[in-house]
Amino acid sequence: MTTAETTPEEYLHLHSATPSFFGLVRGEFFKMFRQWTTWILLVLYLGVIILPYIIEFTAPNVKTDIQTQPLHYFYDVLSIGLSIVRVFSGIYLLILGARIVGLEYQLGTIRVLLSRGVGRLQLLFSKMLTVAIVALGLLVIGLALNYLMSLILVAGVTGNLNAYSALNGQFWSDAWTYVLTILLNMAVTILLAIAASVVGRSLSFGLSAALVFFPIDNIGTVIMTLAYRVTHSDFWLSATAYFLGPNLNIMPTAINAKLQSIGATPLYFVDQSGQAHGILVDGTHTVFVAIVYGVIFAAIAIVLTWRRDVME
Repeated sequence: MTTAETTPEEYLHLHSATPSFFGLVRGEFFKMFRQWTTWILLVLYLGVIILPYIIEFTAPNVKTDIQTQPLHYFYDVLSIGLSIVRVFSGIYLLILGARIVGLEYQLGTIRVLLSRGVGRLQLLFSKMLTVAIVALGLLVIGLALNYLMSLILVAGVTGNLNAYSALNGQFWSDAWTYVLTILLNMAVTILLAIAASVVGRSLSFGLSAALVFFPIDNIGTVIMTLAYRVTHSDFWLSATAYFLGPNLNIMPTAINAKLQSIGATPLYFVDQSGQAHGILVDGTHTVFVAIVYGVIFAAIAIVLTWRRDVME
């Protein structure tokens, strides 16, 4: 048995070789898919999507609603189904994004990767791309499962699929609009989770900060309501127009009134005299606020990864 000897040129080539960007992405997928957390979260995600349809089967007037007002019924199904996809895919991505970065710092493996010639930003962008691909997969799975469950529900309740003939071009256009808002929601969520882990440089900090951000953001609207009642100043209501969570919650409705969503919203109302209180939030405003937050989160993650020494 003989072995080929490595020539000096081959040795120098191997010694100077650095991992490719897409090789890093493949490595991230390999690590991700070998973690139980990834699959447990996926099962929970699928479960919460299916649950509303199971409940709908028991609703007393569901057959009548489908047969008499099919278009209105499908708008309700669309709003509920995609709201659940938005919220629970967001939770999934918060955990995944925090873990994919935080574990590198917590386990010290980031030092090994950098010592082997991986660039800091190269590593960061590979992780961002990996989570973004997972996000697209979650969206496709969520949309497909919602459509499949609606087919089963309608066929099971009415015995046919005639109600789908009521779906017109406007409905599908509105559905696509909702999907675009979910994509923006996913992008900002991913950047938030990764930025949190980069700032804290630990799994526990990144995960905690990412998961409490939106609850605090939403609870903030309650605090601002109390402040308005005490001071009667519109400042407190207007401030909620710049909270990330409420803007993401109301974005589908602000863009199209036919689309409904769940969660706390920016505080705005018109009193009996017709006077407006707070800042009116429209679709353009919600998209602008989300993009600004996304840019800030991305800048924090990129600058700190680029400038800060991992040995600190």
